Amino acid sequence: MNKVTELLKIKYPIIQAGMVWCSGWRLASAASNNGALGVLGAGSMYPDVLREHIVKCKAATNEPFAVNIPLFYPQIEKLFEILFEENVKIVITSGGNPELYTKRMKDAGMTVIHVVANVKFAQKAENSGVDAIVAEGFEAGGHNGRDEITTMCLIPSIVKAVNIPVIAAGGIATGRTMLAAMSLGADAVQIGSRFAISKESSAHDIFKNHVLSAKDGDTVLTLKELAPVRMLKNEFFQEIKSLYNRSGSKDELIELLGRGRIKKGIFEGDLVDGNLEIGQVSAIINSINSVAEIINEVVSDYKKAQENLFSF
Repeated sequence: MNKVTELLKIKYPIIQAGMVWCSGWRLASAASNNGALGVLGAGSMYPDVLREHIVKCKAATNEPFAVNIPLFYPQIEKLFEILFEENVKIVITSGGNPELYTKRMKDAGMTVIHVVANVKFAQKAENSGVDAIVAEGFEAGGHNGRDEITTMCLIPSIVKAVNIPVIAAGGIATGRTMLAAMSLGADAVQIGSRFAISKESSAHDIFKNHVLSAKDGDTVLTLKELAPVRMLKNEFFQEIKSLYNRSGSKDELIELLGRGRIKKGIFEGDLVDGNLEIGQVSAIINSINSVAEIINEVVSDYKKAQENLFSF
């Protein structure tokens, strides 16, 4: 056992990221049943839908699972009400100030993890009382840090700056990348993109198959004026790029983004007008596998890579 497996009562130090339109009860329960920490992505769920997924996840697994909540969620108080009523044990927060909510969750007996992208916010999260930190590098898909700090640089900096467990995220999809993150001082890893296109993910098959064709440089981090997001280049991205080229305003960016772009791209499979969020690691993902296959492969490759390391 290590700090994270002991804290979360899981077999492997692997967290399945709580991704919007991907991380429903099927994905979360499969991850938990195979030794990782499954996570429900509440960011794309109405409160009643989140409750439904929590109930179904409880029925599908006896192992620990978590709920990821973006702290900028419009009905955040309703989500917390559901977490308390359903006795959720582990919560991963992101996209806001954990100091506003951590004490309430800790008082309710919850284990709290917060996602950060730099040392400053890692220290703030620790001071707010969270139990662990997800340190997410620039390579990650979806919403990201503005500073563009890579996982290779971010993890050792945060490990040195805090005294609580650090979970590495961003660019991790294989046993070798997991070993690299652990070698940098991380206590566990969070894997997103690989699980986003798993068989149990609720993403559309068109989106999943499109990710398989991604190559180096096919993703880009953009929309820093609103909330930085990494996405695959498509016609929607070209519209964003054109708006930047003519020095469009922030209001024009908001209008272009509109509502439902992520749902359209990931959940509905609209490759033209949708926001196709995925990480840089998509360039090395070449198959759609079950969660069990992914976890078994990552763990097996991790052990092989560990054995093959040579000493000077």
